[in-house]
Amino acid sequence: MGAKATVLFVCVHNAGRSQMAAGYLKHLGGESVQVLSAGTDPGTQINPMAMAVMLEEGIDLSSSVPEKLSDEKVIASDYVITMGCGDACPFFPGKTYLDWPLDDPKDQPIEKVREIRNNIKSKVEALLGEITSRS
Repeated sequence: MGAKATVLFVCVHNAGRSQMAAGYLKHLGGESVQVLSAGTDPGTQINPMAMAVMLEEGIDLSSSVPEKLSDEKVIASDYVITMGCGDACPFFPGKTYLDWPLDDPKDQPIEKVREIRNNIKSKVEALLGEITSRS
């Protein structure tokens, strides 16, 4: 792995979980990591509740846009983190694949979305620790 690890977060709509995870990793990892996110069936906009709870943490997702998962993004990544997209994610040897079973924030009350956010933050912090220990 090079000096800068690339992490791809994947969920179904790329509108909630993967965007929150990407926001945290960009915020916490700064220039030490390259962060990508995508969805197997991307939505048209970021979940407003996800944006609101991330803004509570000082992370603004308002310029984020759901993107379609592509083989190129997986190939470019060192880590591929899936969140509920199952077998729809392509597999390429040599990548570190992790599956984070997280509830979908869609149509959830804000308290539940905060719980999901906090769970994502813990997982991102652990991932960042793993990435920096490998560098």
